[in-house]
Amino acid sequence: MAQSLSKLFIHIIFHTKNNETKIKKEDSKELYAYMGAIIKDNDSIPIIINGVEDHVHVLCVMSKNIALAKLVEEIKRHSSRWIKSKGDYYKHFAWQGGYGGFSVSPSVHDKTKTYIEKQEEHHRKMNFKEEYLLFLKEYGIEYDEKYLWVD
Repeated sequence: MAQSLSKLFIHIIFHTKNNETKIKKEDSKELYAYMGAIIKDNDSIPIIINGVEDHVHVLCVMSKNIALAKLVEEIKRHSSRWIKSKGDYYKHFAWQGGYGGFSVSPSVHDKTKTYIEKQEEHHRKMNFKEEYLLFLKEYGIEYDEKYLWVD
C-alpha cells in the first residue's frame, strides 16, 4: 500500500493532581476549547471534551502521525500552562501523571459522545474513582490499585 490511512477514535481520561486545584465551572468551557485547539495542532480531530471539577474526558480522532502518550502529554502540558494564566487560584494547578486511553469502535461512537456530554449528571451518582475502575474493568486492563492513584 502506498498510502497510510487510519481513523482511530480514542477516549482519553485524566484527573487533576491530588485534587488540589479544582477546575471552576466558569472556566471549563474555555479550557475545553483550548484543549481542542491543542488536539488540532497535533493533527488530530477533537469530537467532544467535557468533564467535572476534578477530571476531563476527551473523545477525538487521533492522527496516524502521533503516539497516544505524546498527544496526551501535549494536551496536559499546554492546558496546564494556559489555566495557570487565568489567575492566582490556578497557580498550583497540575494534571495527574497518568491517563486512561481507550479505543472506541465506530459502533459505540455516539454512545461515548453522549456519555461525555452528560458528565455532570453522571457524577451525581458516581465519583471519579468508581468511574475509572469501571473503565479499566470494561476494557480488561490489569492494574495494581496501590499504584493507580499515586502521582
